[in-house]
Amino acid sequence: MRVDRAGSDLPDVSGLANQQAGPTILRILVGAHLRRLREARDISREKAGYAIRGSHSKISRLELGRSSLKLRDIADLLSLYGIRDEAERSALLALAEQSNEPGWWDEYKDVTPEWFELYLGLEQGASVIRGYDVQFVPGLLQTEQYATSVIRLGHPDLPKAQVERRVTLRMRRQEILERHDPPRLWMIVDEGALRRQIGDPATMRGQLEHLISMARRSRITLQVMPFAAGHPLGGGPITLLRFAEDELDDYVYLEQLAHAIYLNKPAELVPYWHFMNQLGVSALPPDESVEMIERIMAEV
Repeated sequence: MRVDRAGSDLPDVSGLANQQAGPTILRILVGAHLRRLREARDISREKAGYAIRGSHSKISRLELGRSSLKLRDIADLLSLYGIRDEAERSALLALAEQSNEPGWWDEYKDVTPEWFELYLGLEQGASVIRGYDVQFVPGLLQTEQYATSVIRLGHPDLPKAQVERRVTLRMRRQEILERHDPPRLWMIVDEGALRRQIGDPATMRGQLEHLISMARRSRITLQVMPFAAGHPLGGGPITLLRFAEDELDDYVYLEQLAHAIYLNKPAELVPYWHFMNQLGVSALPPDESVEMIERIMAEV
């Protein structure tokens, strides 16, 4: 939806098929469009909720793309918002139906916490992914052996079969980097994460070699935050996701020990974008970062 004119423009999803964004992004696009239609008609969430036999909180979840979309509800809301054109109604209902199709990650529900599922969908549709990690190499840049060691470290009692499924999920996430038009990946890794041995020495050498190889890709920027730069006051790992579609706001993803925080309101996003920009200035430039990784690898 490139033109802000309520009731006549539908989300432009022509690029989504190319990005293989998946149902999460479609659901958020439909929800955002419905919110704009509601606000253009000056209809409260309470009134909209009543129209679909629900509450204002149901409308809120629907507009945020946090719940599945029932076609009957969408049709009733379009009627409430005065959308009578059959072509327009059919197009939005078709998007809603597509958004209810399972993503490939649904088959890993047995090893995926519920709070992580939204991130998987957002990551698949992002055009820019920026991240900072203090403890570990970011998941999108981990080798299979390193990922196995990290998962075993966090879940020492997990059965081998479940460890393997979690590793497989992590490797499948990395397939976005092999697309014809992959996302722009910009990762900043603390020097401590590169020096902290995860697994045996061979695992660490393999991981460091992989980082060097990935850092040479045109769509990947990798920087190292050296000890000499001091201690950034950023807390735990931070991931920022940006999307090609104008209708989608950026997201900040903050992973905690047993849950995650998702932020996407402009006022919430600004401090994190500012912090990441500061990190990019303080960290070593990409070429010097690769040189540091090579020195660390020689010490392993």
